[in-house]
Amino acid sequence: MTAPATPAPTPAPTPIKPAATHACARCGAQVPLDVGLCESCNPLGLRDSASSQVHGTVILAVGLAIATMAVLARLAVTGIGPFAATAGVVRAGDADGTYSVTLTVTNQGRTAGSATCRINDPQDPGLVQTLVVYTPRIEPGATATWDQAVTFGKPDRALAITCQGP
Repeated sequence: MTAPATPAPTPAPTPIKPAATHACARCGAQVPLDVGLCESCNPLGLRDSASSQVHGTVILAVGLAIATMAVLARLAVTGIGPFAATAGVVRAGDADGTYSVTLTVTNQGRTAGSATCRINDPQDPGLVQTLVVYTPRIEPGATATWDQAVTFGKPDRALAITCQGP
């Protein structure tokens, strides 16, 4: 007697890979990747915008926004400065080795603003010791004067100062 034949194993069904989809641009229904709108949002089957058209429009809008902000920024700082500045002689300061100097800055422009000033010792050959300070807001034609602490220079000798607007 022969042994009963074992049935051949049936192969497992191959799983079907789902199609890649994304959400409809209007309602969120799943649509194929090459389609932008589902059937209910685009019943006439009109062509979608090309991605290059969409990206080009966005790049153009960003470029125009940057250009507009640059023009507005330029208009906001027009008329500030020039600034005339003088530094008085260095005076002995605190016991910790700092000195004091009186700075005078005049806004010769027609708009209020502040300046960036660079203070240095003209006797320093490499201009290694430099201090950068920002003035308070100065109205047009007005002058601001204040004492500034410095860690360089010699008493009874003037420092150099140059100021620039924005």
